[in-house]
Amino acid sequence: MTSTSARRMASGLLTGVAIAYTLLGLLYYQFGALLGLMATAMMLTVVALHYVNMRAGLRGGRPALFPLTLVLQTLVTYVPDFLLPSGYSSVAAPMLAGSVLVLLPLRWGGPLVAVMTLYGANATWGGLPFAIVSFFFTLAVPITGAMIYTLVRLARLAADLEEARAELAEAAVLKERLRISRDLHDGLGRSLTAIALKGDLASRLLDRDPASARGEVTELVQVAREAAQDVRQVARGYRELSLAGETDRAVALLESSGVRCQAHLADVTPPKRSDEALAWAVREAVTNILRHSHATTCTITTSARDGRVRLEVADDGVPDAPVVLGGGLTGLAERAAQAGGTLTAARGETGGFLLAMEVPA
Repeated sequence: MTSTSARRMASGLLTGVAIAYTLLGLLYYQFGALLGLMATAMMLTVVALHYVNMRAGLRGGRPALFPLTLVLQTLVTYVPDFLLPSGYSSVAAPMLAGSVLVLLPLRWGGPLVAVMTLYGANATWGGLPFAIVSFFFTLAVPITGAMIYTLVRLARLAADLEEARAELAEAAVLKERLRISRDLHDGLGRSLTAIALKGDLASRLLDRDPASARGEVTELVQVAREAAQDVRQVARGYRELSLAGETDRAVALLESSGVRCQAHLADVTPPKRSDEALAWAVREAVTNILRHSHATTCTITTSARDGRVRLEVADDGVPDAPVVLGGGLTGLAERAAQAGGTLTAARGETGGFLLAMEVPA
């Protein structure tokens, strides 16, 4: 049920209740036309004020003139007891009870409704026939008030649920956009950097060493195909990496780009989430080496201790280059946190750059 349909249903039921109690005011015509007209006018005023209060309640707020509207509804409910035969307030009080419960905190509204019920029980009905009517209207005050409050709360609950669903849907869209953005950055960054480097190298070798140039072009085509595969995987939401596979590709790419690379992986098989986080760390580190560093050597090592796996990717890049935590490292830190680990990126002890990640083993 949508919030609009729930509000319409509640409005219809509340209108039916108001009409029913307005018709009960016709009982006063037995005391004469003048008293009947007065009672009807009073009841119509009660209904009008009740409508204003309930309309605001269904929207989750209070009337613009609150608390004046509630005070006026109280006056036209109880003041006529001094002008009409005793018992008029018991006809209008059930609607007032609903307004009190809806517009006031329950810690105040509940006791007030109890007082209204006790007052109705002590009211005398003069010439109205059937003594049981007095008992009926006494019970109608808390019962009708509770029913009105429940209807309004259900309508508001439907609106809150619809708003929550919309927020969840928006959050899911934003999460998916973030995933695509992060995967494209992490996955394609290295490939596009490698393509640019190999294209530049091939263009320089084209005249003096055509054979080497053809080799670079061949590798460039392979990297481009891997990049296309990465895009397809991102589109499908399927990104499965392994530390061993990503390390092999990193070593091959760095070696082909003129960076000597050594890998020393510990004989340990971390959980899938940890393994993927470490693989992304290797990819991001290699991307940064190719983009921002003038490194000539790189080492990739892992070690296991105290139920944790530690990955270190170190290079001998430009010593005075600033360490900047850009979008790639920020996203990598989020991946590490999701796997229950930590990420650090800082200047190495002997210069260069050191990226370290620790995740559960």
